Amino acid sequence: MAIGLIGKKIGMTQVFSGVGKPVPVTVIEAGPCAVIQKKTVEKDGYSALKIGFLEKKPEKLTKPLRGQFNKLNGKAYAVLKELKFDEVDKYEIGDELTVDLFEPGEDVLVTGISKGKGFAGGIKRWGFSRGPMTHGSKFHRAQGSTGMSATPAKVFKGKKMPGHMGSNRVTVKNLEIIDIRDQGNILLIKGAVPGGKNGIITICKK
Repeated sequence: MAIGLIGKKIGMTQVFSGVGKPVPVTVIEAGPCAVIQKKTVEKDGYSALKIGFLEKKPEKLTKPLRGQFNKLNGKAYAVLKELKFDEVDKYEIGDELTVDLFEPGEDVLVTGISKGKGFAGGIKRWGFSRGPMTHGSKFHRAQGSTGMSATPAKVFKGKKMPGHMGSNRVTVKNLEIIDIRDQGNILLIKGAVPGGKNGIITICKK
């Protein structure tokens, strides 16, 4: 994984390209993020940066959490993410990462938690076919047979069945940055990204 930013999804709108074509975009408040910790192969077994987003009063944190921010001159952050990154020597603890990391036209990876849909049946959740709706059929939207006979006489783990739909960690690749607005740390990314308004997402370089 490459370096990136933590952001907050503001919503969706559209902008017009140079030839007047409307382009759907997601508006994201990305950063600024502070470098909280550097992890190295020698000390931790892998190379990564821990970054923080959305400042928070240190007194609202527990003592163990507060200890992570001792080197930040009294600053603390509500959201922490760890990004695996080989070139950690480029940054120092306390450095600020902004939208300047990206350029218009660049493709990025966006990760977020998808919208939760609650409990859903097999038709909505997995696209199963329904049964006949007429001629006295009493099988409409039910799951149908799921198990086996005497051998192995069980339902295998992972079988597609009704259950909780959505609210999963989703990564969408190759989303294009349409525009960057330094005022307000705004990224305009083409298309939709996982999650609802005010959802926390991670934007990483490819």
